[in-house]
Amino acid sequence: MSKILNLQNKDTKTGELKNVGKIEIKNQTEEKAELYFYGDIVSDSWSSWWADEDKCPQDVSDFLKELENSQNVDIYINSGGGSVFGGIAIYSMLKRHKGKKTVHVDGLAASIASVIALAGDKVIIPKYANFMIHNPLTFLFGGYNAKDLNEIVGALESCKESILNIYMDHANEGVTREEISELMNQETWFTGEKAAEYFNIDVEEEFEAVACSSNFFDKYKNTPKNLFEENKKSDENQKLDIEEIANKVLLHLQNQKEDDKKVENTIEKEKEDILKDLDLY
Repeated sequence: MSKILNLQNKDTKTGELKNVGKIEIKNQTEEKAELYFYGDIVSDSWSSWWADEDKCPQDVSDFLKELENSQNVDIYINSGGGSVFGGIAIYSMLKRHKGKKTVHVDGLAASIASVIALAGDKVIIPKYANFMIHNPLTFLFGGYNAKDLNEIVGALESCKESILNIYMDHANEGVTREEISELMNQETWFTGEKAAEYFNIDVEEEFEAVACSSNFFDKYKNTPKNLFEENKKSDENQKLDIEEIANKVLLHLQNQKEDDKKVENTIEKEKEDILKDLDLY
């Protein structure tokens, strides 16, 4: 059984609730349901409305409200990351859910998506999938003085500590905080097999990793070349889809124009015949 959850926000002008998007609960039964993170992690419903695959904390909150506390959840992740604050909020919500949570990393859990993955009671990753950890990033526009920049640095360091705490909660015995911190400094891309050396993750030997597309790949320093190529193909396919639609629209308009011309010619011919009959031509 599947269920569509309509996401609503209050209109700031009218005060009325309006639909801004939706997520789908797949294969829900009395025992379990499935949640998919196939897309970037955003911080609000307005952002996730632009792409059905993108997920935000409100989406997850709505999803969990539909489940009994005892219901198990299978979580599927294929995400290039996104909002730190949105991702940490999602991690916290999933951790609080009392049912058993099994996370499947289908292709990629990068950046804050790697944090969400660790919310599972059991985390399963294919041998050749990817798991990436790094320091939080920010993007600046406008003018800033030294005080402003110091505050931004402080906020980034605080975010890193929060993420590092989560990583250490799920690190294997013997892995030190300094090790994980340095791996974050370097922006480290693990295979599933390598990630399992540092974190409490089960490796799935014979499962083909799913391709992933993300708007964040060009923001990272060490994104694997194959992910860039897959992202480029995805963009090209999207471009082809748009061009195909545009060509169909143009063809339709052209045909419509030709049909209108035929109708116009028919009307003129009928008008000519009538005028002849009236001897007024």
